[in-house]
Parts: sequence; structure tokens; C-alpha cells
Amino acid sequence: MKGRVICDGRAAGRVLKSDVPLGLFGHLDPKTGVYREAGHPLDGKCVKGRVLVFPRAKGSTVGSYILYALRKTGKAPAAMVLAECDTIVAVGAIIGAIPCVDGVDLSALTDGAQVKVEGQEVILAAR
Repeated sequence: MKGRVICDGRAAGRVLKSDVPLGLFGHLDPKTGVYREAGHPLDGKCVKGRVLVFPRAKGSTVGSYILYALRKTGKAPAAMVLAECDTIVAVGAIIGAIPCVDGVDLSALTDGAQVKVEGQEVILAAR
């Protein structure tokens, strides 16, 4: 699969997927990497080292800083793959040095699948 590069890089990991938008500020703890939002599919799950797959972000402009803080604490996702990246996630990916691609059809990516992100390509591991 190919998408648009938001922050160039290479990373690999298991997919942590949400089919609904993520709120970064107030929900994603930069000290632990754990997402907390009651009723959200990622509630209680840790993003550290995972390829975070989600349609788009929601909420505050502080989300950029949350992504940067995740990098500084060693709790950042390995990469992010989105259907639609907004400027908040883009800035956070860039300042946090988190490889990020958008414009990807997320339907082929399943939670737990092993993937690689290499520039604009998202590559599913052979089974």
C-alpha cells in the first residue's frame, strides 16, 4: 500500500488499530503511552513500539506536544498510518520523529498484524 509521507522514516511493528478517531491530549498519557478514553476501542492499550493505525485525530492542538513527549519518554509508537492526517498530528510526527503516512486505505490493516512502514509504503508481513 502506498500513501503520502508526512514524516519520512522506516519502522516495523504490530498494528494497533482504531476505526474511530483518537484524541491525543487528555487521552494519551506521554509518561506511560497508554490511551485512556472510556468506550474507545484503544482504552487501556499502550502505543509504545506499535504501528498506530487510525482514521484521523480529534481535539486539541496540544496533541502535537503529546506526540513529541511520547518520543522523549520512550513511549512513542513506531509509526503512524492514517486515512487523513491533520496539521496537529503532522507537526507531532515531525517534531517527535515518528514515521507517518496518510492517504492509506486502512481496511487491509488488522489489529496485531505485523507491518513495515518505509517512506510512503506500508508493507504487510508475509504470513
